[in-house]
Amino acid sequence: HTEDELPRSSHSNPGKSLVNGIKTNPASNSPKSSLPVPMGPPVYVDLAYIPNHCSGKNTDPEFFKRVRASYYVVSGNDAANGEPSRAVLDALLEGKSQWGENLQVTLIPTHDTEVTREWYQQTHEKQQELNIMVLASSSTVVMQDESFPACKIEF
Repeated sequence: HTEDELPRSSHSNPGKSLVNGIKTNPASNSPKSSLPVPMGPPVYVDLAYIPNHCSGKNTDPEFFKRVRASYYVVSGNDAANGEPSRAVLDALLEGKSQWGENLQVTLIPTHDTEVTREWYQQTHEKQQELNIMVLASSSTVVMQDESFPACKIEF
């Protein structure tokens, strides 16, 4: 049988499913173990919001290798849930170190947190080497002829 000729019952079997024509077991399909996304050219954007309130659940060095932004917004003010995540901030350094070009990057934290302060102090030399500037949460951002506190950038 070809894929088009398979009986419909094989597509609805709860133990097996097809993803991009490949049989998979849904029980093992977590975000970390899903099929790898083929490599492509990086995407350049002006402003990127780090997903999931800067939680380590969905953001890793690969995100920063592929999504290359002039500005990254770091939201999150919930230490109990690991937001913002030190691992994500470290992933920015790792991902940016592999860009091969020394573009200026600005990190905009929307909250002043212990995690962010410690990361900033402990990695300051690496940030300078990679041309990463971290705004204080009391900083002012100017966009489209409007000026406002950096902590107001929320999505």
